[in-house]
Amino acid sequence: MMIFPAIDIRNGKCVRLLQGRRDRETVYGDDPAAVARQWAAAGAGYLHIVDLDGAFSGNPLNEASVIRIREAVSIPIQLGGGIRTIGDMARQFAMGVTRVIAGTVAVSDPDLIKRAIDRWGPEHVVVGIDARDGYVAVRGWEQGSALSARDVGNQVRAAGVVRIVYTDIARDGMMTGPNMEATRRIARETGLRVIASGGVSGMDDLVAVAEAENDGIEGVIVGKALYEGAIDLAEAVRRFGG
Repeated sequence: MMIFPAIDIRNGKCVRLLQGRRDRETVYGDDPAAVARQWAAAGAGYLHIVDLDGAFSGNPLNEASVIRIREAVSIPIQLGGGIRTIGDMARQFAMGVTRVIAGTVAVSDPDLIKRAIDRWGPEHVVVGIDARDGYVAVRGWEQGSALSARDVGNQVRAAGVVRIVYTDIARDGMMTGPNMEATRRIARETGLRVIASGGVSGMDDLVAVAEAENDGIEGVIVGKALYEGAIDLAEAVRRFGG
């Protein structure tokens, strides 16, 4: 199981939001590159970065921070937040990002996802499916849609996607445990590989994710639990891989 430490960037700082709400922000550091070095030193095999300003605005806005992270660590990076055009994707790959995560555009322009996969391959283009009560939210989670998570999953699979990040918005940043029922269900119903996200609170949650590997859950994103000290990353990597 791959463990992805999360680095969420807003105004150039490392932050966490409760349920994606920008009015419920906690700042954990002024230097995201230093945080990246910390997670890499603890044994992380991959970083999950979100440009929150990009997610809210629709355009990547923290590229300077991403470049500094890329210069600071050698481990792979997956990046999401405001990536909505082929040009956006090309720029992130040119900066050294390994995977781009498309969210809103997967709903608004599924043909773009197909073109991206045709160009870069399915190992480099990931879709983020962020759901509230089973329905997908877009534009920094501030706008709902009439599409279910399953509908979007099947839609992007038809476009060639093999991997998604699935987030239950109600759990994100709350440290109440991930929604394993919904995460397992979308993996089973779509046949996609799934990275679980939202709500991880401790080692027991990592056990629950690891036990779902046979359902297609291949990894988990951990954010607030790391920053609050509820999970020791080095220990988690030793126990589960990373």
